[in-house]
Amino acid sequence: MLGLPKTTEFNKRIPKQKFYENLDISPAIKKVFVDQVKTIYWRNKIATTTVNLAPGTDVNEIEVFEVKLSSEMLDEGMLRQMDKEIPYHILFLLEYQKKYQAWIGYKEAAASGTAAFKVNKYYHTDWLDEDELPMKLEGLDIDTVYENFVRQIAGDKLQVTEAGESLKDSVARDDEIQVLKKQIDTLKVKISKEKQINRQMQLNTQLKELKKKMKEM
Repeated sequence: MLGLPKTTEFNKRIPKQKFYENLDISPAIKKVFVDQVKTIYWRNKIATTTVNLAPGTDVNEIEVFEVKLSSEMLDEGMLRQMDKEIPYHILFLLEYQKKYQAWIGYKEAAASGTAAFKVNKYYHTDWLDEDELPMKLEGLDIDTVYENFVRQIAGDKLQVTEAGESLKDSVARDDEIQVLKKQIDTLKVKISKEKQINRQMQLNTQLKELKKKMKEM
């Protein structure tokens, strides 16, 4: 898939029961696996052993999983459960009626110092034909390939604004922008409901400041 080298192909079906039997997961997430997921395939393994890339410092392998769905809707908690159980970085390809969404989590090592990872947030594409998916294997090492996958899937959200900006900094900036957007939406609602002119003017001033700050980012 995705035009990846044949050497990376794995194409192994993984019973979805593996992700909820004998594991400590909530009944709600188990229900997602049962009701929303048809099948799970481990399609590719991107590693120094399967493709001519230098090892990464933070990323050892990237697994590509195809998840065939029963409908367009999928609870993000299911992806988090898979990410939690698998100690590698994962590119998810969700399939429904021959359309695909690519999902990838910004995944960092847990602060506890164990081998576990935590996913801060997910980025995903719209529903597309397989050949329209924006991912390409680009980079000289596994770290860079992973970073490029995240940026390709996130699109405009993670555009580099400064030379040398790290992926971590780009994600942090996007988080700040999302917070500002929520504050702006909240202010707009307050302004629409405010009847006092003086108070409206004060709120409009705050709104302009927030919009200016977001534009500068």
